[in-house]
Amino acid sequence: MAQRLVEIRSYKLKAGEAAAFHEAVESTVMPMLRPAMDVVAYGPSAHEPDTYFLIRAYADLADLEATQAAFYGSNAWRQGPRKTIVERIESHLNTVLWMSQASVDDLRRSNPTLA
Repeated sequence: MAQRLVEIRSYKLKAGEAAAFHEAVESTVMPMLRPAMDVVAYGPSAHEPDTYFLIRAYADLADLEATQAAFYGSNAWRQGPRKTIVERIESHLNTVLWMSQASVDDLRRSNPTLA
């Protein structure tokens, strides 16, 4: 079975910014991000009010690096919602791991934001 490289990005948001961050993600970021890469799941964390997550899947590390470089280096991102998003983030942490396509699909189905 094919494996996918899954990136889990966890954001620690500035206090009180979660609702505005989520609104910006929903209204401006996801319409840009989803056509550019495989967004598996995203949303507010269930355990802390100022924590958010974004899970994406790639073919391999080279695909992750090329896809993200193209998206985050684009004028559409830099001149679009970048400032609104970045100014609400205190810090972030990325983790990557290999998962089966079936596991990626299970993550996708379990996320109500993408349902």
